[in-house]
Amino acid sequence: MTGFARVAVLGAGTMGHALALVHALAGCTVRLQDVRPEALERARELIAAALATLCEAGEVAAEAAARTPDRIAPVGSLAAAVADADLVIETVVEDREVKREVYAAIARAAPAEAILASNTSYLDVFPLMPEALGPRAVIAHWYTPPYILDLVDLVPGPSTEPSVLDRLETFYRAIGKRPVRFARLLAGYVANRLQAAMTAEIFRLLDEEGIAPEVIDESIRHGLGLRLLLQGQLRKADFTGLELVARALANRSYTPPPPRGRSPTLDRLLAEGRTGVLAGRGFYDYGGRPAEELFRERDRKLLALKRAWRAIEEGRGT
Repeated sequence: MTGFARVAVLGAGTMGHALALVHALAGCTVRLQDVRPEALERARELIAAALATLCEAGEVAAEAAARTPDRIAPVGSLAAAVADADLVIETVVEDREVKREVYAAIARAAPAEAILASNTSYLDVFPLMPEALGPRAVIAHWYTPPYILDLVDLVPGPSTEPSVLDRLETFYRAIGKRPVRFARLLAGYVANRLQAAMTAEIFRLLDEEGIAPEVIDESIRHGLGLRLLLQGQLRKADFTGLELVARALANRSYTPPPPRGRSPTLDRLLAEGRTGVLAGRGFYDYGGRPAEELFRERDRKLLALKRAWRAIEEGRGT
């Protein structure tokens, strides 16, 4: 028993299709809703590709993978998607008015006991909801691709019943995810707030110091990444020695850049149509390789890293 037999996922984009897959793999029956037929067709293709990658990596058995698509039903109607749902996952565009309309529709059509979980990255969505949804509404924020990355930020609203968060936390832990629970909404949660600080400094290095993208990425991957994966930042500080950490704070060797809200480097890339992997070029040129191939390569490498890390955590990699 999964705890949520019937799940509705609203929005079939980057996160929506992936969260449909996460919950279908957990044994839930999923209705994936989007008003755009082309988005639902694209979601079907992306789910199939992700399942193939998970199978190749040994993360999902072939028999389970074969059954999983049958648990995901694409639908165009929000009302039909949520009609008998135990859990409604909202992944629509980060626009307050769009979300307000979606929440009003959920309140009209979903069962009174259904839990509503928003995947919002940065909005305070609770004031946008009808009052009746408040006691069973939470933020459940995931990181892409959520069928590989396990972190889930769980945040209650002002009137959320504690049992709702308890139930979601228990469910996600049972299916192998790593939920972290907040007492209240914290802008950016933890991971996104730290990522935002790093991103601000990265764009200062690009714009003001002329540091090449590959130098920045190599510094992160080979200077920071391995230690942060193993220890996090604060355990790493313990190994460094807190006296040294205190001296570094006192010396103020680093001053955060002032918020600017834009980057000339980023503006130039966007003006040139270099929007990232889907366009074939961003900070890097991907040599005409299909986006699907690049995403699958990323996923395979992430899964290999995850397997190695799992072995280390279990004491088999030492």
